Amino acid sequence: MSGVAYKLVDRSEWIAALAAGAYAGSAVDRADGYIHMSTAAQLAETARRHYAGRRELVLVEVDLAPLGAALKWEPSRGGDLFPHLFTPLPASADAPQRGLSVDTDGVMHFEDGAIGWP
Repeated sequence: MSGVAYKLVDRSEWIAALAAGAYAGSAVDRADGYIHMSTAAQLAETARRHYAGRRELVLVEVDLAPLGAALKWEPSRGGDLFPHLFTPLPASADAPQRGLSVDTDGVMHFEDGAIGWP
C-alpha cells in the first residue's frame, strides 16, 4: 500500500529525532519492535485510546512510498490493518507536521485552532 500514515510523537522526542535524522520510536514502539502508525481513518481512535490527556505532541505525516519492505500492514486485535514500521523513521523538518494536545476525553486540539481530525 502507498499513501500516507500518521505518527503522534512527543514534541521533545521529535525535536531530538530531527537533530539525529531519524526517530527510533516511543518506549512502547521500541518494546514492540516497530513504530506504530495510523491511517487518517484510524487517527482519532488512536489519539483517544493511547494519548488522552497528553500535551506537547506533534502529528507527523509519513510518506509510505519510500519505506519499502520495512513497512508492514498488520491486523490489530479488532482486525483493522495498521501500518507498522520495522526501522527508524527518517525525520525531516520537511515532513508535514502539526502541534497538538489530546484532552482527557481523547479529542485532538491542534495548535492552529482546529479541533478533531482531519
